[in-house]
Amino acid sequence: MRLLNIKKRGTDLVVIGGKEYGTGSSRDWAAKGTKLLGVKAVFAESFERIHRSNLIGMGILPLQFKDGINRTNLKLDGSELFSIIDLEKGIDPRDEVDVEIKYVSGDIKRIKMLSRIDTKNELEYYKNGGILQYVLRNMI
Repeated sequence: MRLLNIKKRGTDLVVIGGKEYGTGSSRDWAAKGTKLLGVKAVFAESFERIHRSNLIGMGILPLQFKDGINRTNLKLDGSELFSIIDLEKGIDPRDEVDVEIKYVSGDIKRIKMLSRIDTKNELEYYKNGGILQYVLRNMI
């Protein structure tokens, strides 16, 4: 219920995951549900290969923690605000991305994450908001 209320308010969401995020998911429907909830990015320790691709196909940015950083040692509890720094300037496949985490206490931590958009084709899908939008734009 809380996620739906946040979506109604227009707040962008991120999902925080562990290792092999998306393993056992129901393929593209798991990414579709994520998109419908208003999720803009998934931060994880690693991604299941097909699910990562499906997230990009839905216009969701997969970012992977680096250098032994994870949700546990960052002490994330869901109350934090996340900012992906300079995303509007664009990214390239497998770029490092700066993410700012603002805790309820007011503390701010900045980390580097790895963009798991791995190919130029995936980047085009993401930049267009997903594979469907990419195909439709190319048809026009």
